[in-house]
Amino acid sequence: MNMREKRKPESRFPLSLFGLYLGVLLLMSGIHTGLVTLVNENQWHSLIQIAVPSVYWTLVAAGLTYFTRSKIIKTYDQPMKELARAAEKVAQGDFSVYVPPIHTSNHHDYLDLMFLDFNKMVAELGSIETMRTDFIANVSHEIKTPLAAIQNYAQLLRKPGLTKEEQDAYISAILGSTHRLSALVTNILKLNKLESQQITPQMEAYDLCRQLSDCALSFESVWEEKKIDFEVEMEDRAIIRGDESLMELVWNNLLSNAFKFTEPGGRVSLIQTFDGETVTVCVSDTGCGISKEALAHIFDKFYQGDTSHATEGNGLGLALVYRVLQLMGGTIEVESEEGKGTAFTVKIPVGKENKKNLKADEQEKTV
Repeated sequence: MNMREKRKPESRFPLSLFGLYLGVLLLMSGIHTGLVTLVNENQWHSLIQIAVPSVYWTLVAAGLTYFTRSKIIKTYDQPMKELARAAEKVAQGDFSVYVPPIHTSNHHDYLDLMFLDFNKMVAELGSIETMRTDFIANVSHEIKTPLAAIQNYAQLLRKPGLTKEEQDAYISAILGSTHRLSALVTNILKLNKLESQQITPQMEAYDLCRQLSDCALSFESVWEEKKIDFEVEMEDRAIIRGDESLMELVWNNLLSNAFKFTEPGGRVSLIQTFDGETVTVCVSDTGCGISKEALAHIFDKFYQGDTSHATEGNGLGLALVYRVLQLMGGTIEVESEEGKGTAFTVKIPVGKENKKNLKADEQEKTV
């Protein structure tokens, strides 16, 4: 429960102010009656009898008008002008703007809450702008790297007298750079669609164990080449409800990282369990591990903790994994120790409603 739910914001014009107006008007009315009585008793000239109440109420009206105007200026006009000036600065790209609340936290009114929301919005806009700038800078850097490699190797191919082996090596390098560039663009588009919610998950029941097996087998050549001990423990069948194509991105990225960062002769394990409420998948390795500093940014876009493998990826894989699991209602945790390895644990909850849908989907497929 937040502060707004705990306590109703105070009004800019409390009842006490209207009580003050009522009291003043009643007092002025009483004084008016006394003046009229005084004039009548002294039998002053008729013009004076007219002039005295008129001058009196003119002064009263002027005083009340001045008081009301100053109250409106102080209560609304000045704060809103300050907010307007701050909004103009934000529109010009200044996200360091801060509008201080008028009252202390225990006496906040609606304008104070508006200012707090404005400050929060500006802070988030500043964060988004920083992320956008970093994103553009990173994309530019990531695109320039393979393009520069392609250009360099293409120039080398123009040299006369190259051997067949040299030509094949340069062509392979060019193809590798084009594949990396293609993967970068593909991942950027996928991540952009996920973050802007242009991809609507197609939720349906499917066998997670079958999917895990298919993904693992696609890396068979990798673990055989590096002589990695690949251990798998999973149930015969585990039906979950989710978007199969999006979840494939999760397992491929986690397994790819595990095999990539594990040295030849190391060990990678894939373990799947189900406790009746949650399906858990753990992908662990005995690779180089991740530092504590890198762990804090492991799911950030373009972040690569191990720069020795920078040419093998673009730092978008785990960002994609994190966003997909958010859409699926799942979570991911990472434990790592430098020099000993890393373990990623994915948990996919299977609630009561989900269980009903799974049973219904299974029955439909059986029929």
